Amino acid sequence: MTETSEPIISAIEQLQAFRNKKRMLSVIGLGYVGLPLALELAKKFRVLGFDISDARVQMMRNKQDPSEELDSSAFEGKDITFTSNANDLVKASFHIVAVPTPVDASRTPNLKPLFGASASVGKHLKRGDIVVFESTVYPGCTEEDCVPILEKESGLNYPEDFTVGYSPERINPGDKEHTVDKILKIVSATDNETLKVVAGIYGDIITAGIYKAASIKVAEAAKVIENSQRDVNISFVNELSIIFRQMGIDTRDVLEAAGTKWNFLPFRPGLVGGHCISVDPYYLLHKSVKMGYDPLVIASGRRINDQMPAFIAKELVQALLKADKNPKQSKVLVLGMTFKENVADIRNSKVVDVVRELMEFGVNVQIHDPHANPNEVAHEYGLSMTEEIGQNYDAIIVAVEHERFKGMDLEKFRSISRDHLLLFDLKGIYDRSQIQDGEMIWRL
Repeated sequence: MTETSEPIISAIEQLQAFRNKKRMLSVIGLGYVGLPLALELAKKFRVLGFDISDARVQMMRNKQDPSEELDSSAFEGKDITFTSNANDLVKASFHIVAVPTPVDASRTPNLKPLFGASASVGKHLKRGDIVVFESTVYPGCTEEDCVPILEKESGLNYPEDFTVGYSPERINPGDKEHTVDKILKIVSATDNETLKVVAGIYGDIITAGIYKAASIKVAEAAKVIENSQRDVNISFVNELSIIFRQMGIDTRDVLEAAGTKWNFLPFRPGLVGGHCISVDPYYLLHKSVKMGYDPLVIASGRRINDQMPAFIAKELVQALLKADKNPKQSKVLVLGMTFKENVADIRNSKVVDVVRELMEFGVNVQIHDPHANPNEVAHEYGLSMTEEIGQNYDAIIVAVEHERFKGMDLEKFRSISRDHLLLFDLKGIYDRSQIQDGEMIWRL
């Protein structure tokens, strides 16, 4: 526990101190969530941006976003100091934790980054400080798991000496319209006084408005079900895609017809990867099972979405066989490796699973993605990428809806195909009415 101690003052006085820059904010974890938030806060407040990676911190000092979401102009005119030295956290009185909360190989929540960040903050926590968590967690995690770490490391008592809040992140990578300041912000806190401070600080930068949740657990639950709901809905249309394929019906045609009804939800089948939709449900599943209830719908949705890469790979192999091609002698081009369109982030990309499934069948797979970093792909997944698109492909998979790929046409794909075009259009981008005899455009 630090020897520095400040008197606990009213919410109005605290807000004034932050607005006058007599007190400092910190943002812990400067990834695709933390960095945009820190820079937005630095328009109004004095901010300390902390990340454990020296290399990332150096990039940000040089006005570079390691996630490649922001250009250098986003760093201009901001009152922010970047550091990888945890001892600097003692300078701040309001801490925002925005570290990732992934799942491990067994799909169990990996809370090591969150607990590590809590310990780092706790070591430098002062009387009167506020700690706000933005990381996606299961209901109860903030108060039941993080607060004890803060108490242990600081030697302070909760809630007498410090308080906490929870304000779930809603960043959408690659979305230039719904930026951090334009997304309604849910806030919650230990007590009403803390809630006033949390709502006031976020309210100074969020133009879309503030929603005060009834409790921290309610805010945690709201976040984790947002993406769980999408996951279940996507799993439904993915299952429809499997069923309708057996019936010889095009799923997209069915969904377009059903979509003429005013209250039909416009979900589309596809790979479900990324940091949120494919991860958040496991946090709810984990907590639910610990409480003695085995969720059926959520677990079923996860199983369906997780099996889609294998389904796609099997369909492609069958298409090769139908075309009298030996999969082990076939060359397939995969366009796209990132987890979504027009971003550089490859973490938890389900395209990787498609590639690995094809390799299990002995298919020669070449991967091309103008957004993905080849070194990161090699380090993260042990896969190599091709810088240039080649020739004589037996099949082509367009897995990610990058703008560059949307600009391609069937003539381009024909020109790089060995003979008849076999195109797996996972995102439903291309016009199937343009296909010629002997060609096939497969879509979910």
